[in-house]
Amino acid sequence: MIGAGRAAPVDRPAPSGRAVHVVLPGDIDDPATPSGGNSYDRRICAGLGERGWSVREHAVPGRWPHPDPADRAELARMLATAPDDAVVLLDGLIASTVPDLLAPQARRLRLVVLVHMPLDDEAEAHALAAARAVVTTSEWTRRRLLATYPLPADRVRAAPPGAPPAPPQPYQEAAGAARVPATGYPDATWTPESTAAPTAEDFARRRQVRPADPVATMGVRAVVNKMGLLRLAPGRHEQELKRDIEMVRRNFGGLRQVTVVNPKGGAGKTVAILLLAMTFGQKRGGYVLAWDNNETQGTLGMRAQQDFHSRTVRDMLRDLGQFQGAHGRVGDLSQYVRSQGEGMFDVLASDESATGGEMLTAAAFAEIREVVSRFYKLIFVDTGNNVRAQNWQASMDATDQLVVTMSARNDSAETAARMLDHLEQSGRQRLVRQAVTVVSMPPSRKEIDLPAIQEHFAARTRAVLLAPYERLIDSGEPIRYGGLSSATRDAWLKIAASVAEGL
Repeated sequence: MIGAGRAAPVDRPAPSGRAVHVVLPGDIDDPATPSGGNSYDRRICAGLGERGWSVREHAVPGRWPHPDPADRAELARMLATAPDDAVVLLDGLIASTVPDLLAPQARRLRLVVLVHMPLDDEAEAHALAAARAVVTTSEWTRRRLLATYPLPADRVRAAPPGAPPAPPQPYQEAAGAARVPATGYPDATWTPESTAAPTAEDFARRRQVRPADPVATMGVRAVVNKMGLLRLAPGRHEQELKRDIEMVRRNFGGLRQVTVVNPKGGAGKTVAILLLAMTFGQKRGGYVLAWDNNETQGTLGMRAQQDFHSRTVRDMLRDLGQFQGAHGRVGDLSQYVRSQGEGMFDVLASDESATGGEMLTAAAFAEIREVVSRFYKLIFVDTGNNVRAQNWQASMDATDQLVVTMSARNDSAETAARMLDHLEQSGRQRLVRQAVTVVSMPPSRKEIDLPAIQEHFAARTRAVLLAPYERLIDSGEPIRYGGLSSATRDAWLKIAASVAEGL
């Protein structure tokens, strides 16, 4: 939620005379409220300036996306004073909630809405219909908007975040690793010139925007609805839950791998794997695997629910011949993975012996992944602490979405930051900038430097989310979904939704 704070317009002149007005949240430069969205907005302003545009920034105060009348009045004043035919780029957190302010200006101004995360509601539908163009921060968000609203495909452009300049290299670079130039700005396929006048087809599509009328199913509002006297819409909390569940349940279009990383022990990797797999399993209904890819002994199998067997990845690797070619069925696989019952996911444990076997190779990882990919739609991979291990590097190469975990301690955060340096310098900038950072909170916030941690990782990754302290998790015992508090379940649903956005 955006905090209040008045800021005067900021001009970035350009000799070309081309101008774009950018409407930003009031806290765009507030160090107390860092976010990936604010960092993206700041980069796109800088990028437009470098491309020859005169950027006029308007930081609008307010608690967006829930403005009060004064906030709305300030935005209306800004739009009314913009010159005719001006290009006005609005952050979606602001624009998507005020279609009634945008519609009267749609013919006079060339409105462009920048969407970070879809709201999936009627207000957003009408706001985007009033815009000449829509810019999204990812290809997935673009596809989601086109599937949800009747928008012309050529008016919706994706501009994924560019990679910021890489810090000094902390680890030895892998031989033959490719370097990818870092631009520091969004890889924009949209420019203000693309905001052409609307067509008759655009007008016809706007009339088709008819989102379903939502009805509350939770809390006091649901009780009132059951009495039949009123039809109350969902409250803010229920709306957020429904959006998060829908995000988690969406079709990813194929197999996806989520890899959880931090070279430091005790950074919350195993807990994150279990809670993400539980959340996706609960909301999607199965086809989810949690795989402990530690090079030697891991703890995923110890924190998971036990099954009728104690076989591990070593046993599966030994018996891979059963699954070669067309051989092997899901029933055969159950001899090697551990069903998690109510969690509705399976666990493939690592070698639980402290002395047995050599470390897994990249080839072994690839062989196992080829087998499990036949039976699961979503694979969560728990990594070890050695970034130079072959199976660690192999898991990075197969990753679709990276999750960086840490405790709210400087040593845990610094280790994660150095690991991101290593990934950037080994050609994996995209993984870093699309990553989700999860910070596990201690019982007390005393003597932790949380703002500095949030600010650093918000500038480098797509999202930074906090996982609340949970006594059950801290106990070291096997984790059951039903034993978690509602606050923990809701927090991890929010984290899961952010992960799903990148898939």
